[in-house]
Amino acid sequence: MKTKSRQMPSLHSDEVAEAFVANAELSQYDLSGFKPMRFEIEPKSAALNMRLPASLLAALKAKAKANGVPYTRYVRMLLEIDVAQSR
Repeated sequence: MKTKSRQMPSLHSDEVAEAFVANAELSQYDLSGFKPMRFEIEPKSAALNMRLPASLLAALKAKAKANGVPYTRYVRMLLEIDVAQSR
């Protein structure tokens, strides 16, 4: 008989999260709600300023919100994907 997965507790700080992960058996928890996360390590050393139609900006903001990221990061991700595919 399959046992039910436990719900992840709320982890309100890095210290609490580190202690939990170090001591928990994660296979007992339901991780289906987790989403992959990208970490931005490279410092930003250049800026881009562009003008867009309001409707395009609104659509970008909506897509970014649906993906759970700020719209500027979403635009940067789209640019990174396109550049990586064209190599």
